[in-house]
Amino acid sequence: MKTPWWFMRKTPLALILVPVSWLYYLIGRVVYFLRRIRAYKSRRPIICIGNILAGGVGKTPIVRCVASYLDAPVVMRGYKKSAKTGNAGDEALMLSAAGIQVHTGHRKSNIKLLNRQKSCIPIVMDDGFQNPSIKKDLTIIVFDAALGMGNGFLLPAGPLREGARALARADAVIVIRGGRENPRFKVPNTLPVFYATNRTINPCRPGDKIAAFAGIGYPRKFFDAIGADYRKSFPDHYQYTDADIEKLTAWAAKRGATLVTTEKDWVRLSPAARAQIPYARLETVIEDNFYDWLKERLNGDINPCD
Repeated sequence: MKTPWWFMRKTPLALILVPVSWLYYLIGRVVYFLRRIRAYKSRRPIICIGNILAGGVGKTPIVRCVASYLDAPVVMRGYKKSAKTGNAGDEALMLSAAGIQVHTGHRKSNIKLLNRQKSCIPIVMDDGFQNPSIKKDLTIIVFDAALGMGNGFLLPAGPLREGARALARADAVIVIRGGRENPRFKVPNTLPVFYATNRTINPCRPGDKIAAFAGIGYPRKFFDAIGADYRKSFPDHYQYTDADIEKLTAWAAKRGATLVTTEKDWVRLSPAARAQIPYARLETVIEDNFYDWLKERLNGDINPCD
C-alpha cells in the first residue's frame, strides 16, 4: 500500500485513529509475549537491524553495509516475492547483487540451517526487531533523519510499530542523513548513536528533464534527491506489469523526459524494461566509529559461537 498521507502530521484523521492504535498496541504486546516464550538461541551471533517505523527508513542499505563489512549471511522474509525477483523479493535481490549470501523465507529455519555450518561469522537479520522468537546478540535500530518518528503515533494513526520506549531493547541507533531533516526528531541519548549519509547517483545528464516513478515507502525522498520534474508513486513493493511500463514510457516521452526509477523498483521490472529504464543508485556510508564499536562488541561481550 501507499504510505498514508497523515503519517507525518498530527491531522484530525490521525487523532481519530488514535484509539484504534491503542488496540493495535495491546494486541501486538500479547502476540509479542506469547512468541517470546520459546525464543530460539542461535549458536552464531545474531545481529538484528530493524526499525520501529513501518518501512521506508532505508534499512536495506544499512544491512548491505554491515553484512559486507562482516562477510556475513543475511536472513530475511523476502517480502513480496515474485518471478521477476527470482521469488526472493526486491530487497533480497539488491543484497545478492552486492555479493551477499541471502536466505529468504522463515528466518528461524534459515538460522538453524546456518548454524549447521562450522562458521562462527555472525548472521545479520534484516528486520525482526518486533519478533522475539529469535534471541538477538546485537540490535541496531535505523532512523531516517528526514522522517524521524513521523507524527509520533502508532499504526494506523501514525507510522510507528512501537513507541520510543522500545529503544530500551536496542544496543545502538543509526541515523541516516542526506536531505532536509525533521526538526521534531530527537536523537535518543540513552544509546550509542551513529550517523550514515545517503547519496543518490543520478543517471541523467545535467539539464535533462526527469520523469521518476517509485513504489517505495516514502517516494518523495527519492523524487527530491534526483530533482524529478515529473513524479508518479505506486504502493510499496508494487509489482509492475507490462501495461504499467508502457504507460510510464508514454508519460515520460510526452513530456520529453528521461524515465528513471529506484534500484529497489528496477529489480522488480521485467528484463526488457530493465534494459530501457535506468535507476538512480543509492550510496550509503556509515561513519567509521560505528565499525569500531561493532568490532569492540564482537570481540568483547559477544563471543562468536560461545
